[in-house]
Amino acid sequence: MPSPLFYRWVKVYVTGGAIIGTGLLLFKYTTPSDEELIKALSPELRLQYEREKKLRQAEQQELMKIVQETAKSDKPIWDTGPIQSPWERNASGESRDQFQRVKASEIQKDELKRIRDELGHIRESSVQKTQEQVQQRSWWKPW
Repeated sequence: MPSPLFYRWVKVYVTGGAIIGTGLLLFKYTTPSDEELIKALSPELRLQYEREKKLRQAEQQELMKIVQETAKSDKPIWDTGPIQSPWERNASGESRDQFQRVKASEIQKDELKRIRDELGHIRESSVQKTQEQVQQRSWWKPW
């Protein structure tokens, strides 16, 4: 004798709930947090992540400004206005890579700062070594 319809639906919901619950638990306990992912990166990638963090924040702020301007207008949502796809090309055929240029300039500024700091340390150590050499040699030796 087949089971009543009510029992079949209870089995369907219990089985579906068990599958969904198992998936949620697996997702919660096996997905690493952002901090764990950053710690797992190699030192070079971690340094690149830290360098590009400001760029990503600036990009998000710019996007939020554009979204707020678009929300205030009466135009349809698909008419995005100043938002430009990175794959689109303008009339002159150049790719619209404003954020890539900003990223390159940020990297260049960071490199220049690092080089200046390194040169400053080299100058300081050179001055110290010169002073030590001068102090070690006595220029005037009485007989």
